[in-house]
Amino acid sequence: MKIAGATVNQVPMDWDNNTRNIIDAIEEARHQQVAILCLPELSVTGYGCEDLFLSDWLAEKAWEEVLRIRAYCTHITVSVGLPVRIAGITYNGACVISDGKILGITFKQNLARDGVHYEPRWFDAWPAHKVVTLERGDESIPAGDLIYDVAGIKMGFEICEDGWRKDLRPGYRLRDRGVDLILNPSASHFAMGKSMLRERDVVQEGSSLFACAYLFTNLLGNEAGRMIYDGDIIVAQHGRLLAVNKRFSFQRFNILVCDVNFRQPGASEVIPSADTKDRNEELARAVALALFDYARKSRAKGFVLSLSGGADSSACAVFVAEMVKRGRAELGPDTFAQLLGLREVDASWQQTVGRLLTCAYQGTRNSSTNTFEAARLLAESLGAVFHSWTIDDTVVAYTQKIEAAIGRTLTWEQDDITLQNVQARARSPIIWMLANIHRAVLLTTSNRSEGDVGYATMDGDTSGSLAPIAGLSKVFVLQWLRWAQDTLGHDGLRPVNNLQPTAELRPPERYQTDEADLMPYSVLAEIERWAIQERKSPVEVYHRLQHTGEPAQVKAWITKFFRLWSINQWKRERIAPAFHLDEINVDPRTWCRFPILSSGFARELQELEHA
Repeated sequence: MKIAGATVNQVPMDWDNNTRNIIDAIEEARHQQVAILCLPELSVTGYGCEDLFLSDWLAEKAWEEVLRIRAYCTHITVSVGLPVRIAGITYNGACVISDGKILGITFKQNLARDGVHYEPRWFDAWPAHKVVTLERGDESIPAGDLIYDVAGIKMGFEICEDGWRKDLRPGYRLRDRGVDLILNPSASHFAMGKSMLRERDVVQEGSSLFACAYLFTNLLGNEAGRMIYDGDIIVAQHGRLLAVNKRFSFQRFNILVCDVNFRQPGASEVIPSADTKDRNEELARAVALALFDYARKSRAKGFVLSLSGGADSSACAVFVAEMVKRGRAELGPDTFAQLLGLREVDASWQQTVGRLLTCAYQGTRNSSTNTFEAARLLAESLGAVFHSWTIDDTVVAYTQKIEAAIGRTLTWEQDDITLQNVQARARSPIIWMLANIHRAVLLTTSNRSEGDVGYATMDGDTSGSLAPIAGLSKVFVLQWLRWAQDTLGHDGLRPVNNLQPTAELRPPERYQTDEADLMPYSVLAEIERWAIQERKSPVEVYHRLQHTGEPAQVKAWITKFFRLWSINQWKRERIAPAFHLDEINVDPRTWCRFPILSSGFARELQELEHA
C-alpha cells in the first residue's frame, strides 16, 4: 500500500492559505495513487494560535474548513489536524476522512508542557480508552481513543507528544489492539540535533516496540514567528527506516510517498536518508527558511542591520544571504522574487541580497579601522547595500545636555557604563529610520550569552523587531562563522573571524574585550548549561566546573553569572522575538521564566563562598 506524509507551511488563522496547502497536498497524493495520507498536527488552524484555542469560534471555523477539505478526499484516506471544543474544553484532534466520509476524530492523550511548550494552557489531555459521539450538523462522529480500518489495514494515532512520552505512549495500547500502522501528525519544533532523536526514539523505536509501520509528519517553516518546523516526514516499519524526506523546504507543501508491504513486514525497500544531520548545516537551513517565512508573512520589504564588523551582526548578515541563495536555488529566481514581493528578477543571488538587505556601520571615535573594514568587506561580498556614518555629534549632544543638567562633566572613571550606553543608544533612532524608510524588519544582533548576563544596552544594540541569533550561545556563533567561511564559501568573513569580540564602547586606551568584561565565553556557556538548562544551584554548578580553573576564580565567575542573571531579567523580558534554535533559550516567553525581582541567590552565593 502507498502511504504518504505531507508537510505544509501554515499560518495561524490563515484559512485560505492553510486549506489551499492541504487541498493541494491531497491532490498531489491522489495523483500519486496514495491510499493513506497524514497531514501535520493542527494543520487546519496552525499550531501557534495560542489563547485563541480557548475560543469557540476558532474551532467552529476549523470544522467548516474540514468540510471544505472533505470534498477533495475521494478515493483516499486523509488525516488532518484541528482543535475541537467539547463542553467548553479544547482538545487537539486528528480527523480521519476516507473517500469523502468522516470516520472519526482521535484526540491527543499527552500534552507538551516543558521547554517551549504550554499546551495544557489551551488543551485538555484525552483519557485513554474513552470514546464519545459528536453531533456535527446531521452527522454523528465517533471521537476519542479510536482505531480505524482502511482497506483491511488497522490504523491508530500518536499525536506529537504522545510519541515522546516513553512508558505513556498510546502505541502500547494500539499494539494490543493489533494495529498495522501508526500515524503521528506533529508540530515538533526545530532544535539542532533533534531530528536524529525524533527519527530514532519516536519513529524507529515506535515501529519496533509496536510491531507496525510508523509514519511521522511534521509542520514546515516559521509558522508564527518564533518556532521553526523542519518539515520532517519519516517512515519506518518494525524498526527499519524506510524513507526520510529532505527537510527545510521553501515550498508551500511537500510530500513523501512510501510503498509499505503490510503482508510481509520488513520486505519494503529501505531508502537511506539523503538529508544532512550536521548541526552547522541544519542551522543554516533552519534560519534561512525562518527569515524567508518571516519576511513574506509579515509582508516586509527586506531587512536592515547595524553591521558592526563583529561576529553577531556578521552572522545575521550571512543568514540573510543564505536565505537568498537557498531560496533561489530551490524555488527558482522568479518564484523567489514573486513570493517576497520583488518586481524584478535578478541575475545573481548577490543582486537579490542587495535588494533585501541594507547594512550600516555606525562608528564613533572609539571604533577601529579593523571593524569598519570587516563590515565593509563582508557587505560587499554578500552584495548588501552598505552605509557608514559616525554618531559622535549625537553622542556629544546627549552628553552635553546631561552635563548641563547635573552640573558636572562625565568621566570614564566615574561614568563608565553611562558613557558606553549612550553610544549604543545613539545608534538606535537612525537605524530605525532606515528600517522605516525601507519598510523592512530591523534585525537585532543579541546572542544568548549576552542575554544570560545582560551584556547589552536596552534601546541600543537590542533595538529591533527580530533577534535571529538570540537563541545561540556566543561560542556557537563564533564556530559557526568559521564553518560558514570554510564550508559555505563566505570568504568575506575572514576579517571578522580574525577579530577578538569587543563592543568598542570604551576609548582605545581603555582596551575592551567582551571576555575581559565578562569571563571566557566557554566558561559562560558551561555555567549556563548547569545553572539554566539543568537548573543547578551555585554550589552544584561549582562542583561541576572545578576543573576549569583555580577555585577562587571559578567561584568568582559563577558568582558573577548568577548576580548578572538575576538583575537582568527585565532585559530578557524585552529582547525582540527570537527563533528557537537550540536545546535551550532564555526568552521568558518561550523557554525560561524567572522573576524580575528576587533575592539574587543571596544565600546560595554565600554558601558558594564556603564550598
